[in-house]
Amino acid sequence: MEFKIHGTTLQTLDLILERGESVFTESGGMAWMTGNIAMETNTKGGVLKGLARTFSGESMFLTTYRCEGTKALVTFTPELPGSIIPVILGEGESRICQKDAFMVAESSISLDVHFRKKLGAGIFGGEGFILQKLTGPGAAFVEIAGDVRSYELTAGQTLKVDPGHIAMYEPSISYDISRVSGVRNILFSGEGLFLATLTGPGRVWLQSLPISNLAAKLATYIPTKK
Repeated sequence: MEFKIHGTTLQTLDLILERGESVFTESGGMAWMTGNIAMETNTKGGVLKGLARTFSGESMFLTTYRCEGTKALVTFTPELPGSIIPVILGEGESRICQKDAFMVAESSISLDVHFRKKLGAGIFGGEGFILQKLTGPGAAFVEIAGDVRSYELTAGQTLKVDPGHIAMYEPSISYDISRVSGVRNILFSGEGLFLATLTGPGRVWLQSLPISNLAAKLATYIPTKK
């Protein structure tokens, strides 16, 4: 399977499929396509697995697109301005992603929910207890709001982050929550009560535009009934 990412802040993803190749996405994820494509929509893994996915921000039903001709093109677009990130995974290799990050993946990829084990990280971590887990082998694509920066943390190296900026990280990363110190910092810094502490080894991907920040800004322009 070949892929091409076009654009800057409003990107599109072209997947060029050869005969027999297939990809799956959430319901309504496809924008346009050409060629001999067969579509099949189901819960992919059963009803319980489909219901579990809804808690991680995805649809209960997933749609598979399979090339039945020589070659076909399927194009996908993100829901928000931002970046489309290819995630190439080996056998058993995984990535932990924020809710609703999954866009599309080869059929060999496993999409599961991921539960944060630490109570504090789940309550104050910005995305709740339930995240998404992608496991290879294969290629997957995630959509991340805004621009993306990645950091490779060495063993024991820590990075403190506003939780809303965490887009994706490797499972080897330790994720915990720490309280901001100092009364004035808590009241007037605008950073909230808690920061996420990410500890290596492993790679993390951070987004410049947390979805919660975008929603809060847009809400100020929505008229309210008086």
